[in-house]
Amino acid sequence: MNDSVEQVLTHFAPITLEEMSAVKLMNRIDSKYLVSQDRLPEILAYLTDGYFVQENVGRRIAHYNTLYYDTPDAQMYIAHHNQKLTRQKLRARIYCDTDTAFCEIKNKTNKKRTKKKRIGIEVSQFGRMLEFDEPRRFVVERLNYDVNTLVPQVENEFDRITLVNRGKSERLTIDMNIRFRNRHTEKNAEVPHLVIIELKQDGNIPSFFKRLLRDLRIRPYRISKYCLGTILTNPDVKYNRFKKKLRYIEFLKSDQSSIKNMNEC
Repeated sequence: MNDSVEQVLTHFAPITLEEMSAVKLMNRIDSKYLVSQDRLPEILAYLTDGYFVQENVGRRIAHYNTLYYDTPDAQMYIAHHNQKLTRQKLRARIYCDTDTAFCEIKNKTNKKRTKKKRIGIEVSQFGRMLEFDEPRRFVVERLNYDVNTLVPQVENEFDRITLVNRGKSERLTIDMNIRFRNRHTEKNAEVPHLVIIELKQDGNIPSFFKRLLRDLRIRPYRISKYCLGTILTNPDVKYNRFKKKLRYIEFLKSDQSSIKNMNEC
């Protein structure tokens, strides 16, 4: 963990999980940004006065474990790759610090809104939740795929910082130390230099964070962790439409190396 990130986080006022309940934004507009790990302390420093940091059990950086389900031929991935406007993803997620887990369905609409539905599951059901009546019924009723064709595909782990603005109208999730494991190919991959920041809003409204990143010349750059993990761990999938994004992620690695070299001079 980058110590300077943890140091900057000490300057934020905390917000509890209970207080965060008013900022769930389960039906929202998302904006994503990709930055190198070395730029994160600088970005966080600009946000200390206007944002709270979520704190739980004394921790301001949470650990997540997620498992995405798909058909054996990865139809959900292909829908994303082919730029289908209306699409779905199914995942199981463990919030490791609180030892809680959920079955989650994410719907992307043709209005570019993200709608998330979820139910709680037992942590022990992670990886086999479709074998149990309640989550299976939840999926059957809401997912446009035959539940009998779904299998665990890509698993990821990452660390997350969650910020909410003082007006509680937007939330930021900052994901780092991202690692993947493919349950089908058994291949592993990681992108330790990459940070994915997601701005979640009820609508396309003014945002200090958006203005900040514009001033820092950081543009929105959409990426799905599921799609990225699939590309990096499954050599058989097509990824033509994602090649530009992969090149940009590789550029961030070289950009980070340049920053380190400058700091060492």
